[in-house]
Amino acid sequence: MFDVFSDIFACRDNALTRMDPRAKLIVAFGMLVAVLTSGKVFMPLVVFLGCVSAMFAVGMPPRLVAIRLAGPAGIVAVLVLLQAFLVNGTPVLNFSLFGWQISASHEGLARGTLLGARVVGCVSVVLLLSSVTPAYKIFHALRWFRVPEGWIEIALLVYRYTFTLLDQTADVAAAQTVRLGYSTMKRSLSSMGVLAGTVLTRSLDQAVRTHEAMTLRGYHGSIPFGPLPEMSASDRLKVGVAIPAVGLLYVCLERWPW
Repeated sequence: MFDVFSDIFACRDNALTRMDPRAKLIVAFGMLVAVLTSGKVFMPLVVFLGCVSAMFAVGMPPRLVAIRLAGPAGIVAVLVLLQAFLVNGTPVLNFSLFGWQISASHEGLARGTLLGARVVGCVSVVLLLSSVTPAYKIFHALRWFRVPEGWIEIALLVYRYTFTLLDQTADVAAAQTVRLGYSTMKRSLSSMGVLAGTVLTRSLDQAVRTHEAMTLRGYHGSIPFGPLPEMSASDRLKVGVAIPAVGLLYVCLERWPW
């Protein structure tokens, strides 16, 4: 779990981590717009391959990349199956199940594949951004872009206490394992219910303690943010080159007669 949520690779020194977070957010937003508005699978797949290659280039192990993409891959599989069997069209697969005639359509498969490609494309952009930019820099850049303070403060607190709750969850799960809480299926289900309830209770307790601590330290509804330095000329140049490049690639892939 630490490997999945950790931003340790964002603290390393490379060309992407040295780039201004505001520039990375602008480029990432442009790529997300291109992926979400694409009418074919080619743009999302190109973005996905490019982002995964960049993650490998900054030194992320393939196993960690695969783990972080495992959840979205499951969502993609569900999307493709649902669209294939729920959208009417030219049947490509027919079978009978408990007396029901079920068929998968070509149009549904195409629609599900496009939605799945958009999912993996957007997720890869977000994963790459989080892999080369520490979370506090992303929040600071969002504040510079005039994102509402309340949203950023909630995101800061969620990010901060996610790791605290993960540690507490690991401690409770380890204690249950030592007491043979997962030795059988019945005991496993019971232990998982106790674990979920314990984590929920501790999260509520942590919320109360955090609010009291912030109030004692002079919190009056706003967390101050320091100013960001002016974006360097090289970063502005990178943004000026990257955004038109993404737009040109988008136009070529969308209009090319594949």
